[in-house]
Amino acid sequence: MKVVVIGGTGHIGTYLVPLLVVAGHEVTCVSRQKSVPYSLNPLWKFVRHVLIDRPEAETGGTFGTAIKALQGDVVIDLICFTQASATMLTEALMGEVQQFIHCGTMWVHGHSELVPAKETQEQKPIDEYGINKAEIESYLLSVCRRQGFPVTILHPGHITGPGWLPINPAGNLDPEIFVKLARGESVTLPNQGMETLHHVHADDVAQAFLHAIDYRQRCIGESFHIVSEQAITLRGFAIAMAKWFGQEANLCFKPWEEWKTTVSQRDAELTWDHITHSPNGSIEKAKLLLNYQPRYSSLQAVQEAVSYYFAKQEVTLL
Repeated sequence: MKVVVIGGTGHIGTYLVPLLVVAGHEVTCVSRQKSVPYSLNPLWKFVRHVLIDRPEAETGGTFGTAIKALQGDVVIDLICFTQASATMLTEALMGEVQQFIHCGTMWVHGHSELVPAKETQEQKPIDEYGINKAEIESYLLSVCRRQGFPVTILHPGHITGPGWLPINPAGNLDPEIFVKLARGESVTLPNQGMETLHHVHADDVAQAFLHAIDYRQRCIGESFHIVSEQAITLRGFAIAMAKWFGQEANLCFKPWEEWKTTVSQRDAELTWDHITHSPNGSIEKAKLLLNYQPRYSSLQAVQEAVSYYFAKQEVTLL
């Protein structure tokens, strides 16, 4: 198959593109600039690179036709964030592709209600990102039903892996939380630490995209959660990471209004975003139709990323 990957040098593409090459696909990677993937792999030499500035091309009305000209059998869009963007691409590719795979997000569910959440539950997004992604999904599935556009939608959780920081047990990206846990120092969590996070390793996300192509006949018109086997609470996350470091977790808790004053505004915003969503997704549908079998638990995915970060930053724990 000729596979076009839009945004192929980022988190997911770093793992996905080499997998596609190994599977025998002819791969074209579309990106704004020829940036280096997070993990270098000799298989990238077999990949065709096409440089397109998406915002600029969309403003000029040429992005859809530029992707169409690449003549992909399958187009994977990893960086679509508005319905207008999805519409331009869909209209250009209508009748031209065997499958269009869109990268969504668990954020389409908004606040967790029934857990683990299933793909069939009513979507109630609560922030701009989730609202936009839900609108894209609704549009794509509608076009699939009405006009036969062959779409598949994958919803990853908190993607992590070597090369970028994972969401930490406080629900933000401050790496010092992991350092403190490794040293046995006190860590303060918001509320009682019972909100949830649902991580997924980028390699598992890549596996799901590959399987979506392999099993495309049974996943056209469907959406899937792509996360680890189980979500984890902030408290459980902190305890498990401390244990992994050979320490006993030294945890304190403060009500949200008090806790948010102890961190930067950006960290407070990220934490609020994560604890108000408290994602917890079912992967039963992905297992059944995509043969999705995540290799990493949430903890294993985070631990690999943290090990990489500690080595890269030469973090000392003495």
